[in-house]
Amino acid sequence: MNDQKAVERIREMEEILDRANRVIDEIESQITELEALRPDIQKLENYYTGKDWKNDFKLDEEGRLPSDLKRGVLSEDAVYDLLERYRELKERIN
Repeated sequence: MNDQKAVERIREMEEILDRANRVIDEIESQITELEALRPDIQKLENYYTGKDWKNDFKLDEEGRLPSDLKRGVLSEDAVYDLLERYRELKERIN
């Protein structure tokens, strides 16, 4: 039996164990944070698919909103893409 090979193997396995635990801990934390966002994402989806978004979009097109107002939410692609990414991620983790 080669003691040195066993030591190297154990060290390698320990590194894998530590790295895997660290990554899984981070993912679990992120999943918890994502779950906490669920009501807000639903609120965003309701806004995007409802009349308020259409009204706000029209106001923006008419130039009636402040020029310094952040308006990424009025980008059709930004909200749609986020909602799609959210759905795809939920499928991956379920």
